[in-house]
Amino acid sequence: MSAVNDTKFKPAVFLLTGIPGQEDVHLWISIPFCLIYVISIVGNSVILFIIKTDTRLHEPMYIFLSMLAFSDLGLSIATIPTMLGIFLFNFREISFDACFAQLFFIHTLQCIESSVLLLMAFDRFFAIHDPLRYASILTLPRIVNMGLVCVLRGVAVILPLTILLKQFRYCRANVLSHSYCLHQEVMKMACSDITVNNIFGLFTKLVTMGLDLLLIILSYVMILKTVLSIASHDQCLRALNTCVSHLCAILLFYTPDISLVVMYRFWNGSSHLLQIVLSYISLLVPPLMNPVVYSVKSKHLRARIIRVFVK
Repeated sequence: MSAVNDTKFKPAVFLLTGIPGQEDVHLWISIPFCLIYVISIVGNSVILFIIKTDTRLHEPMYIFLSMLAFSDLGLSIATIPTMLGIFLFNFREISFDACFAQLFFIHTLQCIESSVLLLMAFDRFFAIHDPLRYASILTLPRIVNMGLVCVLRGVAVILPLTILLKQFRYCRANVLSHSYCLHQEVMKMACSDITVNNIFGLFTKLVTMGLDLLLIILSYVMILKTVLSIASHDQCLRALNTCVSHLCAILLFYTPDISLVVMYRFWNGSSHLLQIVLSYISLLVPPLMNPVVYSVKSKHLRARIIRVFVK
């Protein structure tokens, strides 16, 4: 009898879903997803390889970029395989434990990426506000410690959410509306009281990504104030140009994520298809576009990449 109850309350599998209403063209949809997967993996791997092997790129800005590439690489590995499993082979099942592992890695890596974007904002601030002390402030040991804090912070915030989620009883339908597991969606499958998880989930979102974004905005206010005090127009434009790549990365990461939070928490009447599309954008576009943006804007990185592929 207890075995039956366990099966009832903790299903052996969850069923993932592709794009509702588009099942007939899932095979065609898989083509751009495969391309995105390959480009994301190759692009971020190349960035990591070049920064590691070229000692001239062992500067704070590029070390932070390698952290960003690492989190993007992990995000692609954690999400796209289950997407391709659905679109290519209609393989929808994911085990209970695998689902929780996936949502843990997705949310942890997103939290880490948010922290790294904040560190990159600090990097730009110190480089523009106090260039003479820039190298002495952002030393390699200090940067390594910052990176470790980012990882520990992500794990410390998301692990309790995952553990709480796993304690729930699941007696409702086990069909998820995405092709990967997310905390807010798995939580809705529970028949237990999810009030604590719901409040804690919103709280962690605010004190991680919300706080990070606020500090990033404050950093750029200070950067803008410093830049406007520069007498030379050319130097002013040069200083701002060093921030373009980072600003693009911020927009790519936070815009869809904020939109999703608003829809899930406060706009219940929003289109379900729009939520799914935004969710795909939030997970797929940053790992795809960050290597492209930084390769285009960074002359040294671009030159090194060209040399690697020309050889």
